[in-house]
Amino acid sequence: MTSQVSSTAEGAAPADPPAKEVRRLDRVIIRFAGDSGDGMQLTGDRFTSETASFGNDLSTLPNFPAEIRAPAGTLPGVSSFQLHFADHDILTPGDAPNVLVAMNPAALKANIADVPHGAEIIVNTDEFTKRPMAKVGYDASPLEDGSLDAYNVHPVPLTTLTIEALKDYGLSRKEAERSKNMFALGLLSWMYHRPTESTEAFLRKKFAKKPQIAEANVAAFRAGWNFGETTEDFAVSYEVAPATSAFPPGTYRNISGNLALSYGLIAASRQADLPLYLGSYPITPASDILHELSKHKNFGVRTFQAEDEIAGIGAALGAAFGGALAVTTTSGPGVALKSEAIGLAVSLELPLLIVDIQRGGPSTGLPTKTEQADLLQAMYGRNGEAPVPIVAPRTPADCFDAAIDAARIALIYRTPVFLLSDGYLANGSEPWRVPDTDELPDLRVQFASGPNHELADGTEVFWPYKRDPHTLARPWAVPGTPGLEHRIGGIEKQDGTGNISYDPANHDFMVRTRQAKVDGIAVPDVEVDDPSGEARTLVLGWGSTYGPVTAAVRRVRAEGERVAQAHLRHLNPFPGNLGEVLARYDKVVVPEMNLGQLATLLRARYLTDIRSYTQVSGMPFKAEQLATVLKEAIHHG
Repeated sequence: MTSQVSSTAEGAAPADPPAKEVRRLDRVIIRFAGDSGDGMQLTGDRFTSETASFGNDLSTLPNFPAEIRAPAGTLPGVSSFQLHFADHDILTPGDAPNVLVAMNPAALKANIADVPHGAEIIVNTDEFTKRPMAKVGYDASPLEDGSLDAYNVHPVPLTTLTIEALKDYGLSRKEAERSKNMFALGLLSWMYHRPTESTEAFLRKKFAKKPQIAEANVAAFRAGWNFGETTEDFAVSYEVAPATSAFPPGTYRNISGNLALSYGLIAASRQADLPLYLGSYPITPASDILHELSKHKNFGVRTFQAEDEIAGIGAALGAAFGGALAVTTTSGPGVALKSEAIGLAVSLELPLLIVDIQRGGPSTGLPTKTEQADLLQAMYGRNGEAPVPIVAPRTPADCFDAAIDAARIALIYRTPVFLLSDGYLANGSEPWRVPDTDELPDLRVQFASGPNHELADGTEVFWPYKRDPHTLARPWAVPGTPGLEHRIGGIEKQDGTGNISYDPANHDFMVRTRQAKVDGIAVPDVEVDDPSGEARTLVLGWGSTYGPVTAAVRRVRAEGERVAQAHLRHLNPFPGNLGEVLARYDKVVVPEMNLGQLATLLRARYLTDIRSYTQVSGMPFKAEQLATVLKEAIHHG
């Protein structure tokens, strides 16, 4: 691999460079950081793709500004991408980077607090001039004042080296400078023995209409590789073996949460033999689902980019009435706008998936940061008694299965269903085993085809609210089916007939019936991981806290402590055995990226003393942080 790149690169190394030491590591955490225009997300994506193809287990954390083009060289404008990869099973993007690539002073200052002493820091020295340093409050260069003495600093003039490598490509200085992220990627690819062929192919495809730019980026990438191989400043390279024992046999690919969720929706529609309809208004961090589904018309997918959130869900609800698997995607602010239409879906008892990719709030809040603070909104954020089932994926890859599970509930029980993902899952990625189609559930449903009720005089009629005795679901009658004409609308329905009704007793009955339908949804029991069987403390999570919580539990157990773990996918209704599980433990710790919303629900439902541990920083929990919390709970109070 090395010889192939070196032999074809611009400015290649001497024929027989001295052999460099290669060290074997079991895991590495790398963070690329720079201006939002420096291509850090692309750099991280490419390093991740090569790492996935190499066979490592991995987890990523993209972190970028909300502004389309944040002010250059400022702390708010810093964009970063963290990747944790290993030769064994891992669960999080890592607490602290072993390697920080800082493209400018702002990137260094914004990230240095997370970097442990002894870690590697690669800095682009060309950017450490007086003005960029002053912009972020450096009175003197941190590369010269001794403030970085505790780290292994590698000063690299990335911009100068990139321009020199591209001097024969006829590019302006500004155009050449844009390829410095590829130089950095080449250097890191050498350091960690990453494959290179796919990145070169990717660059040629991405810039196919600009072959000069494509070849310049490939040259910068190769130059970075060669720099690592030949410079004396990098005396060591590292190997992280494939995680062969971490994965069951199968075909794997790297996948983000939003992509997995999109594929799950398509798979659900195919398994249900229904067309998939998405009515959506673009909003961060949910827009990727609209972008992805719009590519799959060949699977019978129809996407409608509406003029606003209300139109998006209105169109989706109309598609559900028409017999489609209907979806609307949004984030928290959009859920607020959709609330009346969600209530209408509850009243009409039609299958509809409401996908909420949660972000920091309130209001516009933190569009590119993560949070779990929409749980109570999903549970109660409508007028009247309007119960809606809630499903929450736990990892990026699990978004696929959660989407299918949410579709199952919606189709069987004729109800809108909330799918609560978040920005951390949506943008993060991990390996995903591509399932065989015979592993997927059969979601086919039977539409109403004729009369279902006999009147006292023997007349056969269709009653749109005559229910299945097991699921309490009403029949799904596609418009245009002869003899199945029926009313819809937001006014309360009469039981059975669906006629408008203001009768108090009927309203009480319909409200209780809709609640009973949701309460009776079949969900699996919650599973408890308690290897010793003697733990007195339980940590209970939901959604994206799974990775950090599980990593923390592993650390605590490795120190000889006993702690049990459980994780909730179904938040409404709760699993039937949850009350018994909570009662089994002396202490129950619930970490959440909100101010204790699940804890509030559990206390109210089960009268259990929940120890709530919360964070609303816009960032996911760190494993060490939660490990400390768990040890304190085990030994104190």
